[in-house]
Amino acid sequence: MAVTERHDVSAPSQTHPMRRPGLAAFAAVNAVAAWAGAVGLATAGIDFGDATNDRLPFGSVLLAGIALAVIVAVPLTVLAWSAWTGGARTDDLALLAGVLIIGWIVVQIVVLWAFSLFQPAYLCIGAYFVVASHRIHLGQRRRGILLVAVGAVLVAAGVGLVPHLLNSGITVMSAVSIAALVAGMIVVIAGARLALRNRHRITQIAGGVAVVIVMAVAVSVIAPGVAATNAPATSVESTPAALGLDYEPVTLTTTDGIDLAAWHMRGTNGAGVVVMHGAGSTRSDVLDQAAALVEGGYTVALIDARGHGGSDGTAMEFGWYGDLDIAAGTAFLASLPDVDPTRIGVVGFSMGGEQAIGAAATDPLIRAVVAEGATGRRAADKDWYSDTYGWRGWLQERLETVQDGITDYLTAASPPIPLREAVVAAPDTQFLLITAGNADDEGHAATFIQSGAPERVAVWTVDGADHTGGYDTQPSDWRQHVVDFLDERLD
Repeated sequence: MAVTERHDVSAPSQTHPMRRPGLAAFAAVNAVAAWAGAVGLATAGIDFGDATNDRLPFGSVLLAGIALAVIVAVPLTVLAWSAWTGGARTDDLALLAGVLIIGWIVVQIVVLWAFSLFQPAYLCIGAYFVVASHRIHLGQRRRGILLVAVGAVLVAAGVGLVPHLLNSGITVMSAVSIAALVAGMIVVIAGARLALRNRHRITQIAGGVAVVIVMAVAVSVIAPGVAATNAPATSVESTPAALGLDYEPVTLTTTDGIDLAAWHMRGTNGAGVVVMHGAGSTRSDVLDQAAALVEGGYTVALIDARGHGGSDGTAMEFGWYGDLDIAAGTAFLASLPDVDPTRIGVVGFSMGGEQAIGAAATDPLIRAVVAEGATGRRAADKDWYSDTYGWRGWLQERLETVQDGITDYLTAASPPIPLREAVVAAPDTQFLLITAGNADDEGHAATFIQSGAPERVAVWTVDGADHTGGYDTQPSDWRQHVVDFLDERLD
């Protein structure tokens, strides 16, 4: 009697193993990102920052790029190919890739003390690959939620890096921005489909709305911190010579060892002023205002904030390094034989204005501060939101607090003193806050700051002006208000 063999047609054949295109695509996207990072490090297009670079083995960014390629990019590439072709070792490769990604991030945090927004995202990505290896069971809905969370973080990081694309064109960082945006959207869509598959139509609609809200919140609290701590390079476009001013290029060194590029312009009245520009600009952008001060008799130190223009260091667009940068300027002025160290002030614009107010709390040399367009550099500076905008302001205050925490994670700088507290902590300093008539928030912020010491804080609103546009809108009035204020306070 013949025996008929029975085959289980529901099981994948060993000659036709199961392909996993979704896993292949996810691995491929992350492999491309890893290869881009490796090439960027190897070619010095990107780095970890001066402090972290010094902690690398042999201080070599090239070796870091090679390590990223070997430890992360190659395993992900092999995994993508195996998952696409249905390789028998796909699960093992997914587990290996996931563990290696997690290990790479842990080494950055524990050994190198390097922190970035991509670390939480890639810890989740590593965990996803571990789950995809089928060594750990995670339900369809939870896997979808995990993917949405990871994708939202990637999108937010990509938005935060968009200034590189807008300001610098195609560079390594702008390529990372595009990759993060595209990968993040793909991951969010895949996660949402996975989490909402086979759900009722009402649930799917509600889930879609929830995904949009999650992405909006992620962008609002994450992107600003990423942008502030990963600013594009800026360059000095003109010098005081363009305005017919004599000047001397000088290098100022901060107490934490950062060299700042500056221009020294001599005055005639024995008083000195440090001038600080705003975020995303350089000293050349406030040359007109500095010239007005020189014409008023003041010796001026016009400084590029760290990471801007010709200065070394890492830029921090919220101005959290301002106390150190400005202290280098006031110390320089105080060392000059033609400047009375008891007659030193600071004039700052936007970020520079916020830095000037904050620096006054710790620098006894600062006797007068002019801050134009200063609104806030941390969540506590926005505590007036709820009083002005009600529940919407209250919600924004909560989001600002989360943004503070994320920014603190991304930068080596510590959160600075709130501006209102700074004026209270500087009892020997007088302040002039200049606000733009076309920017209501500047007026609200100035009133809030002024409430800390109303007897020492004056506010001047320039009608018709946009942010930091006081001089451009009313140049003669700007000269009179600012020079008269300094003359009176630094007499």
